[in-house]
Amino acid sequence: MSTAPHLFSTPLATLRPAIDLKNVTKRFTTPDGSTYTAIRDMTLQVAPGEFCAIVGPTGCGKSTSLTLISGLERPSAGSVSVHGEPVKGITPGVGFMFQTDAVLPWKSVLDNVAMGPKFRGIDKANAIASAKDWIRRVGLAGFEDRFPHQLSGGMRKRVALAQSLINEPEILLMDEPFSALDVQTRAIMSNELLGLWDVTKPAVVFVTHDLEEAIALADKVVVMTAGPGGTVKETFAIDLPRPRVVQEIRFDKRFVDLYQQIWESLRSEVDTAYSQSTQTTGKAS
Repeated sequence: MSTAPHLFSTPLATLRPAIDLKNVTKRFTTPDGSTYTAIRDMTLQVAPGEFCAIVGPTGCGKSTSLTLISGLERPSAGSVSVHGEPVKGITPGVGFMFQTDAVLPWKSVLDNVAMGPKFRGIDKANAIASAKDWIRRVGLAGFEDRFPHQLSGGMRKRVALAQSLINEPEILLMDEPFSALDVQTRAIMSNELLGLWDVTKPAVVFVTHDLEEAIALADKVVVMTAGPGGTVKETFAIDLPRPRVVQEIRFDKRFVDLYQQIWESLRSEVDTAYSQSTQTTGKAS
């Protein structure tokens, strides 16, 4: 299938990729001893400072692509490179924000955010100073001594953002980080993310099921085919102006046009995944 009308073509595309997946396949052994192919022949490039969102139906391999980039998993075939170097273990300079909060419940907000610099060998005084600065940046000044159970869901996500960005990663991987939040808080967090991303400009790979969220945030949106053996189907350039306000950009005519184009590509994959799930359910019953 030709994707030429939608390919990313801004100056970012001329830079050496920050992330480069070439013909990557990842297989897992299931509990019954069979083999499951999560992704097959996947090729994806993300330029330095580029915000890439990945959408696709459940089970298409979106999260698997993040674990391969981070070095938490190794490909069964193909190659994964970060800044031109093959990924052979845990990738340095990468931040990973998961669906669930990665905060330690027995530590305060300040101690949670300061952990990263301390683990990197920064002395305590500078780690604390940096943590206080990032807590302020994410809008939690005054909450430094609170514990996670004393925070709302949105506030915990702010802590997670500060944890991820305090180390100024060159690459930020995000696996549906706002999916558990209510609609209003999700939009606020999306705006916070864009503002903070603009400060240090890491390359971002943002996995989501929400197409509107993907378009509002990203420089490009990658549509994956239904699994098993998901792969890149089409890539769409998001030529909306920055800076963006997530709650407002959705009313832009170009946003609506992009949504219609991308949904046309995504809809058939969602239908395929749903059909597979109902067939499986039928066989199991």
